[in-house]
Amino acid sequence: MQRIVILGNAGSGKSTLARLLGQQLNVPVVHLDRLFWEPGWTEPDPDQFRERVSLAVSSDAWVCEGNYARRTFDLRLPRAQLIIWLDTPRLTCFRRVIVRSLLNRPRPDMPVGCSEKLDKAFLTFLKFVWTFDHGYRPGIEAVRQAVGPQVPVVHLSGAQQIAEFLQRCHCHPNWLQSPPEMGT
Repeated sequence: MQRIVILGNAGSGKSTLARLLGQQLNVPVVHLDRLFWEPGWTEPDPDQFRERVSLAVSSDAWVCEGNYARRTFDLRLPRAQLIIWLDTPRLTCFRRVIVRSLLNRPRPDMPVGCSEKLDKAFLTFLKFVWTFDHGYRPGIEAVRQAVGPQVPVVHLSGAQQIAEFLQRCHCHPNWLQSPPEMGT
């Protein structure tokens, strides 16, 4: 069984890593943004979102990407076997978010009926990306410690560490049961 939670800033590579791990391990990928956002970036009823997440992580194997700590960690972390924190530099995240928004290409992690555009909400989102490490990450980490302190955490920073991690998973799938510490 494989149940992996991937955390990180917007633009850190959570969705990409989740897709790669899902393909490699042959498990479903859960994109929390797709479960959360309604068309036109409308927030759902909180209970409805929790029901969606609960159903999505009820199976024996999955890779789930997205933070939503206060809303969903109590549903995900008790079942998770591994947490991956992507420690991508904020400038990289900032650049990726701008580029993907300008390109506005369809992505499998995009919520149905939502598109990225350059507007006032986007500027607010960019502020979130820029201040994530100091303004949001400590709160996410505090909830993680409170709800799932027993779940092993791997920190990955940069393409090389991610590639090495994926290679270890591919060559030694059982390695995920008790991964050694990686990253900083």
